[in-house]
Amino acid sequence: MRLVQGRLSRILVWIALIVAAFMTSFPLLYAISASLMSQADFNAGAVLPTWPLDFSNYVDAFGKFPLLHYLLNTLIMSLIVMVALLITCSMAAFAFTFIRFRGRGVLFGVMLSTLMIPWEATIIVNFQTVRDLNWLNTFQGLTVPSLASAFGIFLLRQAFRTLPHELFEASQIDGASRFRFFVSMVIPLSRPMLATLAVYTFINTWNKYLWPLLVTTDDRVRTVQIGLRSMQGEATTQWPMVMAATVMVMAATTIVLVLGQRQLKAGLAAGAVKG
Repeated sequence: MRLVQGRLSRILVWIALIVAAFMTSFPLLYAISASLMSQADFNAGAVLPTWPLDFSNYVDAFGKFPLLHYLLNTLIMSLIVMVALLITCSMAAFAFTFIRFRGRGVLFGVMLSTLMIPWEATIIVNFQTVRDLNWLNTFQGLTVPSLASAFGIFLLRQAFRTLPHELFEASQIDGASRFRFFVSMVIPLSRPMLATLAVYTFINTWNKYLWPLLVTTDDRVRTVQIGLRSMQGEATTQWPMVMAATVMVMAATTIVLVLGQRQLKAGLAAGAVKG
């Protein structure tokens, strides 16, 4: 009896998980389905595409709109922010962990308190600064306000604190500089957490919408999120083509997440345990 009850409970759990997975992935599945429909089928309220599948919407997304240019701009912006953030956050976290100076705890507390300030509260000041520097419609304006992160510093500091401080003392005895210890010891030993921050930063930057909308007014440096919005017409919208472009945009972040999944899990596990 207990064996039957155990099997029945496992079956119910699997059914619940399958239903939850389907509900979670339904928007993505519908977007893929709609991207393979014709405009007539979409207007008729079809849920599944007809056979044979129509891939013309993917071709039209690149032919009628500069989607490839938008994707390239977004890739450049995301890579610049990701690389710069890894450099600034890792160096700041190293200073807060291994370098003793007066007011270190207070300064770290002030930096950490900025996490409580919503990004929307600083957007006007950031925009005025970018405008005064003549950085509108430039990659500097898109990236510079995001080149440092209190969250990234805190995340890497917690990872660096798991490293034995005796390694730093031994390197000083051997005559190694702080920068050499940082490059040769701290960075290799903290690779999982750095990969976690890199994946998080890339995806977060890729999906930005409001800030690129504010600081760009032409297609030269506009990102793909703004490009998707421009594909929607005032009177009519070719939604199957928009869905095709959306699927390709989501595919980029999905590939990054899949490739960095192992390092992401390792980084989260390393950050959950100290010592």
